[in-house]
Amino acid sequence: MFDEGSPTRQRPVALVTGSAKRIGREIALRLARDGYNIAVHTAHSPQQALETAAEISVLGVDAEVFEADLADENQCEELFPRIVRRFGRVDAIVNNACAFDYDNVGSLSYARLTAHMNVNAGAALVLARRLHEHLTTAGQRTGVVINMLDQRLWNPNPDYLSYALSKGALELLTRVLALELAPTVRVVGVAPGLTTGSDLIDDKHLTAMASHALTRKLPTVQEVAATVSFAVSNQAFTGSTLMVDSGFHLNSMRRDFPFL
Repeated sequence: MFDEGSPTRQRPVALVTGSAKRIGREIALRLARDGYNIAVHTAHSPQQALETAAEISVLGVDAEVFEADLADENQCEELFPRIVRRFGRVDAIVNNACAFDYDNVGSLSYARLTAHMNVNAGAALVLARRLHEHLTTAGQRTGVVINMLDQRLWNPNPDYLSYALSKGALELLTRVLALELAPTVRVVGVAPGLTTGSDLIDDKHLTAMASHALTRKLPTVQEVAATVSFAVSNQAFTGSTLMVDSGFHLNSMRRDFPFL
């Protein structure tokens, strides 16, 4: 049994899925600085997740790594109670983990679309439902779910089509859950644009893309994390999406960033 009177157990707890690296890691660090204990989730990067948890612990809050394949419904269902057993509570969930594989109109298959839907939308529903049940049972507390979306929903192109369709489902789910889980759980979307490079986007390409942003600079991962922090803390915000994309959703793009 946990000691409800201990300082650690009184501190709010946030689950950040896919928080071993990149944007998820920065979000986890930001919420830790806001005073949250952090459940660091990973499916495929255990060593990086341990490094993130160690960095969070230095900030004076508690952190632990939880491995789960969100494509597996049983593992997804079991993730939430594992965190409650460790920390005694959960107050916020950031659905950041996602499947992101290339396909387009010509190559999309049922199998690939289903794989994206399961991780990017299905897992978010399971975890939000678990949070609502937990807080309803606990009483006296409210919580928040942050769904990480993508500016491409307002600026569509045919690349990464299964990913885009699953994120579109997640955006609709954000509004549906905001209605269904109120007033116990707020549900907010955060939609970043291009922030960092990848195997297909080098520094030269990033600089070129920045010149097309309305602000003439790309959003940083720190700015994305700060937006998540705002959405978590602002009790009046639910059922809508914050765009963190330097205005790219207003710039029509016929292809995704790597192919421009």
